[in-house]
Amino acid sequence: MLAIRLQRVGRKGFPVYRLAVQEAQRHPTSGRVVAYVGSYNPHTKDATVQVEVAQKYLNNGAQPSPRVVKLLKDAGVKLPSWVKEAETKSKTIRHADKLRKNQPKVETPEVEEVPAEVPAEEPIVEEPTVAAPTEEAPEAETK
Repeated sequence: MLAIRLQRVGRKGFPVYRLAVQEAQRHPTSGRVVAYVGSYNPHTKDATVQVEVAQKYLNNGAQPSPRVVKLLKDAGVKLPSWVKEAETKSKTIRHADKLRKNQPKVETPEVEEVPAEVPAEEPIVEEPTVAAPTEEAPEAETK
């Protein structure tokens, strides 16, 4: 059985991929490649596909990988009905109740404003305290 899959080429840290048709039981980097039907650069999102050649292998039963299905579909290759398209994953949040936006709002205590007029209350009268008489220092006598 044949498979159409990505084969990594390019230098370290800068991958570029070929769309290779090869036996499905072989590893992408080893094994005999039947044909190259295109290339894909993930940095520029540029994909070049030989549409007629890819269509020929798909019609003869070559199984494309999920990423290759997306690239072929974008290039305009008519995919057979038996090709399964990758499902788009919906993003789920595990603990949505812990998000700040889902927390109950904390009510801040409102400060009551004191009106300008304070009602007259009974004034507090303090009794004067009696201080103990202090001895005054005798004045210096003048000669």
